[in-house]
Amino acid sequence: MLHDDFVRHQTVTECWRKIDNDWKLVPNVYEENWSQVQCREIAEDVVHRINLDQTGFGAFDDERIIGFATVSHRIFGAAARYVQLVCFQISEKYRRQGIGRKLFSMAYEEARQLGADKLYISAHSSKESQAAYRALGCTPAEEVNQELAAAEPFDVQMECRL
Repeated sequence: MLHDDFVRHQTVTECWRKIDNDWKLVPNVYEENWSQVQCREIAEDVVHRINLDQTGFGAFDDERIIGFATVSHRIFGAAARYVQLVCFQISEKYRRQGIGRKLFSMAYEEARQLGADKLYISAHSSKESQAAYRALGCTPAEEVNQELAAAEPFDVQMECRL
């Protein structure tokens, strides 16, 4: 399977949380790991969504997938025309090599082609994930998608102007 060697691992020590209407970095220690079964389930869902209502991009090392991103075709928002960056993952040993930047650029261009004004991201709140999104030009969302925020209450709702 393409995803069998994919390593979704992250050691988290601090996360951003909204406290008293202000963002603060707070201690929050845990590890995230996807099992091989989870990787396969996610791969199946990505393929299903690409066939239904998303565009997907992948980065490969030989035949192994080492990164992927998907963009929803559904435009939403009252004040802006958003499309969502649904998935955005880089296998652990391939991070900090420009692969994520290239995949993000492809997702960014796809969003423009779909007629969006902004790319919307319900982003992991870890210090490292937030630093990566900000390095890509993302900022806090001006218009929060309440459905996405409710589904992942600890995520930081972000956007990237196209």
